[in-house]
Amino acid sequence: MRYPKLRELKEAIRALLKGPYTSKFPFKPHEPFERFRGKPYFYEKDCVGCGACVQVCPARAIEMEDVAGERILTLHWDLCIFCGQCQANCLTAKGIMLSREFDLATTGKRQELYQQIRKELLLCECCGELIAPHDQILWAAQRLGPLAFANTSLFLFYLANINLIYKEKGVERKGEDLNRSDRFRFLCPRCRREAVLKS
Repeated sequence: MRYPKLRELKEAIRALLKGPYTSKFPFKPHEPFERFRGKPYFYEKDCVGCGACVQVCPARAIEMEDVAGERILTLHWDLCIFCGQCQANCLTAKGIMLSREFDLATTGKRQELYQQIRKELLLCECCGELIAPHDQILWAAQRLGPLAFANTSLFLFYLANINLIYKEKGVERKGEDLNRSDRFRFLCPRCRREAVLKS
């Protein structure tokens, strides 16, 4: 036969001797456990600006805007639900990561609860169409290694990045016909197809 009252008494005596099970927050800072999903942060050095985090965010807490040859990624902490989808789907696995911060209380304005990073965009030299962010192309070329030389745009970009070739920025040839030599320029897929067909 069980004696539930004796078990409860035992737990009460243990609590009196050992003290409360709860943390002493706010008098002592609370230390979350290792896998706690807290406030997310962009790490500009590791983020390539691909926008995968924007696509998978269920709360739409991350915004992406392409303005004047620049991609602006904005993370709104006041809208974030800390699901971790952005970190799980990050291309580099280090571009956006959840911290263990949980206390987001502020006396300031709600509009101040954001983080913003900017990434340079690579544009087509013929039509000015967006190709991809500068860092994303470089990341792909480095990941591919020698295989990057199979793609004209990738190897041109990689060589320009390590200063082995010089490419003029902002040179566009809108309205001009593409010829054979144009295949060795930074072109979007549509212009590259046209250049290959005309050569």
